[in-house]
Amino acid sequence: MKIKFLCFVLFFPAILHAQEVDGRLIEENFAFAEKQYLFMKEQNPAPDRMPQSYDAKTGKFDARDITWWCSGFYPGTLWYIYEQTGSEAIRKEAERALAVIEPNQHFTGNHDLGFMMYCSFGNAYRLTGNEAYKPVILNAARSLSTRYRPQIYSIQSWNKNDYFNCPVIIDNLMNLEMLIRATQMGGDSRFREIAVIHANTTLKNHFRPDYSSYHVVDYNLETGQPLRKATWQGAANTSAWSRGQAWALYGYTTLYGLTRDPAYLKQARGIAGFILDHPNLPGDKIPYWDFDAPLQPKAYRDASAGAIIASALLELGQYTSGAEKDRYVRDAGHMIRSLASDTYRAKYGENGGFLLKHSVGALPLNSEIDVPLIYADYYFLEALKRYKDWYLR
Repeated sequence: MKIKFLCFVLFFPAILHAQEVDGRLIEENFAFAEKQYLFMKEQNPAPDRMPQSYDAKTGKFDARDITWWCSGFYPGTLWYIYEQTGSEAIRKEAERALAVIEPNQHFTGNHDLGFMMYCSFGNAYRLTGNEAYKPVILNAARSLSTRYRPQIYSIQSWNKNDYFNCPVIIDNLMNLEMLIRATQMGGDSRFREIAVIHANTTLKNHFRPDYSSYHVVDYNLETGQPLRKATWQGAANTSAWSRGQAWALYGYTTLYGLTRDPAYLKQARGIAGFILDHPNLPGDKIPYWDFDAPLQPKAYRDASAGAIIASALLELGQYTSGAEKDRYVRDAGHMIRSLASDTYRAKYGENGGFLLKHSVGALPLNSEIDVPLIYADYYFLEALKRYKDWYLR
């Protein structure tokens, strides 16, 4: 009897996880994604532009120029679908989309090369081993590194504008993986050095004592010091913009996996605690667009933040153990099930072909409010893949 009880205790976490997300749910969502994205391909009125969103009220499909920061998510999502389904039609479209965005390898207009080129070409290289993709990634890393500003020990995010002098945004953490991977591929060792320096500066300047993050830190290039700390897409300078918290969690979790620097793991755990313990996190665990958004509980949700957080928590579970790991995996599974429900997931032939509804791009700018967004789909499928690879037994 004692042996049976011990076995139950040892295997209880795996049983708990299986109850949260099972293989059938994952398989069904990828099968749906295959059909839905082939439908989306036919909806896009401009094949030389990448799908971004869809307005259900007007029926307008939103596709953007390849230098838009999200251009890599469409081919990246297609590669995730292909990996799980083996659909040659999906692979063909993924390869076509890669060819369209390939010129971005030399783009230096902002910091988003990791989103553009690693989510797309990085996944393609991982899955196919096609050596033609490798120099594209290395060139993209080189282009990104041109935005490093040694005066502030950071990569400048946006160019100087009417509002900011030298802005660095929390999203920038998501582009550092490409720099580190590029060095690992045989590229310049400086790529990795820049990534680590930037991560350490962000650790120092972007966070409050409770592990919540400012969206923007604006720097003085002459002194190297922050001029002000603000938000651009959140509710207020003092608020916790939900997708920003998601980028921070994902960024430091990934950085720990790549460097094993314990400071990054400590930060990721702190951010996870801020998110999961926040009194304003709804019962289905899909955040409002800002943790401090007005008009709760009627405030808009952000499915994209939920998807990013779920994917990040699953990786964080790989670096933790015991009850802490169980919590991360359990809560990520809860988020996945919520996103896969009728509340958030579209039906076939609806939503412009996008998988998820109810994301928010930039509410203060009256931009992309309560709509599908391409990166919500990307991180939702990534979360499903990670759950399947790491937690299904």
